Amino acid sequence: MKLQQGYPLDSLLNFTELTAEYGYESEEHTVVTDDGYILTIFRIVRGKRCQGPMRTPPVLLMHGLLLSSDCWLDSGPDSGLAYLIADACYDLWAGNVRGNYYGKRHVKLNPETDVDFWQFTVNEIGHFDVPAMIDYILNYTSSEQLNYIGYSQGASTYFIMCSEREGYSEKVQLLIGVEPDSRNTFTKSLICRVIAALYEDFQPALTEVGLYEAFPWGGIVQQIAAFFCRDYILADTVCRGLMSIIDSPHPGSIETETIRVLFGHFPAGTSVKNIAWYSQSLNVDKFQNYDYGNTVNMELYNSTRPPAYNLSATTTPTVVINGLNDYLTVPADEDWLTSHLPNVLEHHIVQDPLWNHLDVPYSKLTSQDILPKMIEYLEHYSEAISDNHLKLLRCNV
Repeated sequence: MKLQQGYPLDSLLNFTELTAEYGYESEEHTVVTDDGYILTIFRIVRGKRCQGPMRTPPVLLMHGLLLSSDCWLDSGPDSGLAYLIADACYDLWAGNVRGNYYGKRHVKLNPETDVDFWQFTVNEIGHFDVPAMIDYILNYTSSEQLNYIGYSQGASTYFIMCSEREGYSEKVQLLIGVEPDSRNTFTKSLICRVIAALYEDFQPALTEVGLYEAFPWGGIVQQIAAFFCRDYILADTVCRGLMSIIDSPHPGSIETETIRVLFGHFPAGTSVKNIAWYSQSLNVDKFQNYDYGNTVNMELYNSTRPPAYNLSATTTPTVVINGLNDYLTVPADEDWLTSHLPNVLEHHIVQDPLWNHLDVPYSKLTSQDILPKMIEYLEHYSEAISDNHLKLLRCNV
């Protein structure tokens, strides 16, 4: 792997640069939400290894908390899900949400000076960002529906969208939730519990001193991690150990080179308020909106308690994929979620007993452990398209 000032080159590249490095052509698109957030999303129209006809409809791949679309490339073309799905001849779109480094623009607000920019949680991401990306892709490709793959927060925000916005469940013909997040009652990760609780407890103090952004890309945490993890020995020991503390150990799953690269893109940033919502979700037994306290809740929700999201509104045919060694979205919470979704085609448990949360974007085993199940259902909910139709897709503006 090429180095630049001691850093792996891949850790310094953005989505289009990364794909070009490995011979894939990608496009950059701009989506504006109804509340003015400007999001950059990406498209790989055809994978380099796609040998057959392209398939329709498009596939939207959504990242999790503190990640960006780059996470789907960090493990390289043999393992990164954006490459693998595009190579299976799907029109692959990789989304980004407000607050990460591809979502820090607004038509009016300045994220550096305007506190209102950071007043969001998963609720706003689900209510505004996900529908905006779906509508943009459908309009751009002249498709009636798309297929959606949501990882962790990328799935929970889909459930929120269906609960909050009528008609969107019908715009997606297949939902694949990979380690999908909802309630987090049984989360085992002690460090995540502690960090989330600290952010919730110190949120008023952070607000007082003007700190509204959590774990920004380019911030001290990301810069220190990228600096130390660029070293092969530290990446294989200290940085790998940190990842095992955040989630759970899975020896032999994530390549050391991937660890050296991923910290160039992680953490990607979100709001302090969003981290506070995650802290709240650890202490309740349902999947609910942000809790402002009894007084403000009464003003906003007409109830002292925040309302639960209506999971029964997710009528999209759904496949849930999760591992037994996930310490973040643990099996007990995944079972609870699956029991509340009305149209589950299959709840698939990854056969590898050590498969965990961070394996989804970063493991070298994705092509054998989770990709086959994804492709099985994507093939069932898609069809091959002619070369003439493909030319129209490429030329559409």
